[in-house]
Amino acid sequence: MDGSAILVLLWSTMFFSISIPSNSIPDTITPNQTITANETIVSSQGNFELGFFTKSKNWYLGIWYKKISPGMVVWVANRVVALTDPSGVLRITNPGILGLFNSSGTLIWSSNSSTSVLNPIAQLLDSGNLVVRDQNEPNPEIFLWQSFDYPSDNFLPGMRFGKNLKTGLDRYFTSWKSSEDPSPGNFTYRLDPSGDPQLIMRNGDVVKFRSGPWNGLRFSGFPQMGPNTVYAFGFVFNQEEVYYYFNLVNDSVVTRLVLNPNGQIQRFAWVDRTRGWVLYSSAQTDNCDNYALCGVYGTCNINRSPPCGCLKGFKAKFQQDWDMADWSNGCIRTTPLDCRKDGFVKYSGIKLPDTRYSWINKSMDLRECRKTCLENCNCTAYTNYDIREGGSGCLLWFDDLIDIREYDENGQDLFMRMAASEIGSSAKKKGGIIAASVISAVGKIKSIRGYTNMSQKEELELPLFELATITDATDNFSEENKLGEGGFGPVYKGILMGGQVIAVKRLSNNSRQGLHEFKNEVVYIAKLQHRNLVKLLGCCIEGEEKMLIYEHMPNKSLDCFIFDEKRSALLDWPQRFNIIMGLVRGLLYLHQDSRLRIIHRDLKAENVLLDSEMNPKISDFGIARSFVGSETEATTKKVVGTHGYISPEYAVHGVYSMKSDVFSFGVLVLEILSGKRNRGFQHPEHDLNLLGHAWKLYVEGSPLELMDPSIRGSWPSECEVLRCVHVGLLCVQQSSEDRPSMATVAVMLGGEGSLPQPKQPAFFTESSPVGADSSCSKQGAFSGFETDITEVEGR
Repeated sequence: MDGSAILVLLWSTMFFSISIPSNSIPDTITPNQTITANETIVSSQGNFELGFFTKSKNWYLGIWYKKISPGMVVWVANRVVALTDPSGVLRITNPGILGLFNSSGTLIWSSNSSTSVLNPIAQLLDSGNLVVRDQNEPNPEIFLWQSFDYPSDNFLPGMRFGKNLKTGLDRYFTSWKSSEDPSPGNFTYRLDPSGDPQLIMRNGDVVKFRSGPWNGLRFSGFPQMGPNTVYAFGFVFNQEEVYYYFNLVNDSVVTRLVLNPNGQIQRFAWVDRTRGWVLYSSAQTDNCDNYALCGVYGTCNINRSPPCGCLKGFKAKFQQDWDMADWSNGCIRTTPLDCRKDGFVKYSGIKLPDTRYSWINKSMDLRECRKTCLENCNCTAYTNYDIREGGSGCLLWFDDLIDIREYDENGQDLFMRMAASEIGSSAKKKGGIIAASVISAVGKIKSIRGYTNMSQKEELELPLFELATITDATDNFSEENKLGEGGFGPVYKGILMGGQVIAVKRLSNNSRQGLHEFKNEVVYIAKLQHRNLVKLLGCCIEGEEKMLIYEHMPNKSLDCFIFDEKRSALLDWPQRFNIIMGLVRGLLYLHQDSRLRIIHRDLKAENVLLDSEMNPKISDFGIARSFVGSETEATTKKVVGTHGYISPEYAVHGVYSMKSDVFSFGVLVLEILSGKRNRGFQHPEHDLNLLGHAWKLYVEGSPLELMDPSIRGSWPSECEVLRCVHVGLLCVQQSSEDRPSMATVAVMLGGEGSLPQPKQPAFFTESSPVGADSSCSKQGAFSGFETDITEVEGR
């Protein structure tokens, strides 16, 4: 529903031509005032207008956009009972009731507040929300009534789409009957709180579409839903209420979601340049979004012909019907279940089945979830309730599984109950989804010979992939699947048999990193689990081949955005700040919270990968080192890293510590803010590098001039931006003792207290080669393994 913009100009049939009265009054109605057909009220900033409009010879009280797209109605009061002439009157009574009366004085619509106040007013807010409140009480929590609680067909920023479980208030959307008739149409779109809540669109009582449950990042059925430059979104689910919401990231961009008279759920954005609405995204993208198209235990794949198929272990219930393209009766098991012997098969990359008859527990882990399902013979499947940070919570099904579809990306895992004889079979139809919980791993690495930093008795629980599996996944390491090449060797994109997309880092014979770095990365990443670190799925060690298999990062690496003139605009300030805070969390975990205290030693933009939600993941631990006991620093004669990010004490004396990573982080923060590389930075007025330039602007009192022009004005508060500049300069100070720890950085960026004054940064006038390498030279979906290592003999 809510993903990348599909900027297709749409002269919508819902652009209503209405007669707009010219006599407007301020945004408030008092008991002494009325609104008639030739009067309106306008919100304080002129965003919205409330008044009467006519459609098909009937009259309605509504709210429409004022500044942009005049006449685009977003809310209608009297949808059920229309006025037959323009003699309607809107007034507010002393108890606090807003009422609409016809020419004979009959009340045809009213707000339904049961609370009374002494000084009631009705006010149209700049959000488009019409509220009834006490004149002296602006607190939204105690409004007597608000139109946002009774929406029509438009979902606006700031609305809550869902249900108050305590009061029973249900906020849902009903389509217009037609583009010329605002009366309630056949389609409704509401959040169903049964089982694991999900959004369901119905035609009358018949389910036509559902979003799937919220998984912590998005709704299961909206794989394209992710962070964007237009709006931010979220989901609230507790004992008192459950709702979905969205808010504008930039107030200059207007967007709305509408349930059209034909049942289409579409998001539109307003484009000033063309003075029109464009279609931004649609909830229903293809036929597989039609509810239960393939019946129970059927799965829909739009890239398959026909699109419907049975899950592995199932067959068509009525094959003759399937041959006639009638899949509605679904599939049945080929082998009956036996509760005492059943197991589970893992299906990946799917939209979760209908959850109206499911059960959730937010505190269980996946192992407890499996045990609970296995012990209940009626349980048909289980999975994590929340997929963030490796997964948490438990979601169980106790009925036939229906409305499953396959996705190329951002699908979920489902563990389905199967007869013992069906488990372990690896056969599957081409184009189907994964049929077993094994990911082609044939064993676990128990130790790595010759690696003296680790105990020989310590086991590394890391899957070992077969060479044949990786060869098939990468199409024999084809050039088309090659994403780039770094010091370790080439990196390839691969797709496992179950559809999981991976990145394969293959050690080349002439690698300038070699076996030592391979072992180093395996040892460290295998023991690290954090949402801001890249995830190592396994490795392949067979003959002369040595490969690392990682999760796939569809948005490549950070340098591909911040140093690219066109793509930098895609990262607005909230996203850049989120990346900075993600790096803080990742480094804090490495330095303090992991079971190994890790110094990364090569933090740079190329080694920060971005997932589908633009969350940062620190990668490339080939030259990382760990500290034990009370050890806080170490010395080496072989300095490795990347020019422009190496701290002065490390570059000159070979001394590295956690403060070395802090220095690299500070450089990276200033690069994220400015969109410029430290290495190769040039300015027409001086010969300073980026650190010196940032320091100069800070001293001159103009730190905001450092900011990337493409994001200027996208921040809600200058204080947050100034704080980041300040902290970045604190991190790149000459002396390591002056630099804050990552724990202190986290407090500084998350708080509002005063900050110490930074001292002049290190390498203030260092000249660096122009045209630093980038991992973005090859178009692809995974990078960040491009390394730029310069070895310097320590003095």
